[in-house]
Amino acid sequence: MTHKLLHRDILQNDAQIRLTRATLTTARPKSLHDHDFYELFWVQNGTVRHHLPDGGDTLREGDVIFLQPGQPHAVQGRGEHALVVSLCIHPTTVKALAKRHPGLKGRLFWSPGGPVQTRRDIRQLAALNHAAVQLERSACDTLAAEAFLLPLCADLTAGTYPDDAPAWLTAACTAAKDPAVFRDGSAGLVALTGKAHPHVSRIMRKFMGVTPSDYINRLRMAHAARALTTDGDPVAQIAADCGIPNMSHFHKLFRTAHGLTPLQYRQKYQRHVVQPT
Repeated sequence: MTHKLLHRDILQNDAQIRLTRATLTTARPKSLHDHDFYELFWVQNGTVRHHLPDGGDTLREGDVIFLQPGQPHAVQGRGEHALVVSLCIHPTTVKALAKRHPGLKGRLFWSPGGPVQTRRDIRQLAALNHAAVQLERSACDTLAAEAFLLPLCADLTAGTYPDDAPAWLTAACTAAKDPAVFRDGSAGLVALTGKAHPHVSRIMRKFMGVTPSDYINRLRMAHAARALTTDGDPVAQIAADCGIPNMSHFHKLFRTAHGLTPLQYRQKYQRHVVQPT
């Protein structure tokens, strides 16, 4: 039997996202549950059994799961100290992201299949947990939800491509995650392919739903967002590191991606940086 969770019971006072940390028991869940919201959760510590209608998977520290509304599941601890971090996300927020960023189509929350599983290494998991702390201390509104989700989605989708995409394209897109490449803009990506720009643009639109410029700018703005909250470099230096010396253009791209100017973004989120002891 499956019971249903509703976002109206979880997201109070116009919140668009809510984060919950849960230590799991080893008792097998009595039933699966589904929900009318999007859920993202990751294993923070230990080992977890993820129960699904057709069986289940064993998850370990760093595994991340994206679930759509109506996908039944349950989680169970395996051994001591099994801890998960779970996000309830309002459907309108997730749908708005997909509308504004067509490159997300068919991936993560927007995959046509069942739950999507990916993985974060130790460094990436630390960054994810840092972002979670920022989210917990925010208003949990649309802005906070997007500030958390966009860098994560950009990072994850930058390395995942449709199965039928040409190998030369996926290789170039993977290499373009290096700042040494994306500083050169779309020309840097196209140069890696050894093909003409119009051809690369046409193939990227066909298989990935974005232009080379769109793809590169997504990488640049994710890099800029991380730098603004983890480094003390001037905004102009971060823009230059992204390959965008024109500050007006940098501000326009950043505001489109994150809904704030770079300075506003830093002021809102850098004060929540957790310093090492």
